[in-house]
Amino acid sequence: MTFIELVKTNNGLLITITLILGLIIGSFLNVVIYRIPIMLRRAWKQQYLELADIVEPNNEITSSSSQYRTFSLYSPPSHCSACAYKIRPWENIPVVSYFLLGGKCSHCEAKISIRYPSIEVASSILSALVAFTFGVTWLTLSLLIFTWSLIVLTLIDLDHQLLPDNLTIPLLWLGLFVNTVDFGLGVSINDAVIGAITGYLILWAFYWIFKLITGREGMGYGDFKLLAALGAWLGWQSVLPILILSSLIGALIGTLMILFLGKDKSMPMPFGPYLSGAGFIMLIWGPQISSFYIGNFIS
Repeated sequence: MTFIELVKTNNGLLITITLILGLIIGSFLNVVIYRIPIMLRRAWKQQYLELADIVEPNNEITSSSSQYRTFSLYSPPSHCSACAYKIRPWENIPVVSYFLLGGKCSHCEAKISIRYPSIEVASSILSALVAFTFGVTWLTLSLLIFTWSLIVLTLIDLDHQLLPDNLTIPLLWLGLFVNTVDFGLGVSINDAVIGAITGYLILWAFYWIFKLITGREGMGYGDFKLLAALGAWLGWQSVLPILILSSLIGALIGTLMILFLGKDKSMPMPFGPYLSGAGFIMLIWGPQISSFYIGNFIS
């Protein structure tokens, strides 16, 4: 029996492997979440300076990244965001290193946010759930990329109210590719294309209706593209349930934040995390949700 055959027939081994893989990938997701906004700000600033024909000295962009002329997902090496200390390999073990270091940088003792190991654990658990649900297939590999992308988009939107095109657009095209090749998700390419179009146009219409009525922007174009990507993956049939679920989750969390955290109700709240959460729920439990909806509200 080959190793792949062993994994296919042993759910415990499959879950263990994906839990570990999810932790490792979660560590990289932390890098993506932190660095992409900095990379985008640098690119936007450079474009502005070029358009305005301005020559500016190498001023700081952020306190931790300003010393690096090249700043990408792979360069410079992982470093402390407070003192730029280069993190050694044994200080970068997912979850474990956080607790061994006592949640502090070993060089300057600046506090390390609990969010870093939390994202690693979330990536691990969600990865194992995907693998357990769909088994050892090419579809599972593609859905892991889908899941990791949603984690990154959720955290970037929470931090910056931004859903970068360099994440949402590739996610949309990958969804169309997966359903064109037919990895077994059960979504035809026609349903995927209509899902992408429907997802974009529904939020685009809401945006303009809200703006015409109130004179304000209710959401960003990144939300349109994210829902289009979800439609490309899950088909047009999932677009309305995703919208309903995300709205309910957003309303519940927003109400709780106003009541218990004193959040100003006039402050904008990112919608991307709720779209991402609803999209993942539909991926895992979509058939059950659809059956419940049809059985109780339509039939």
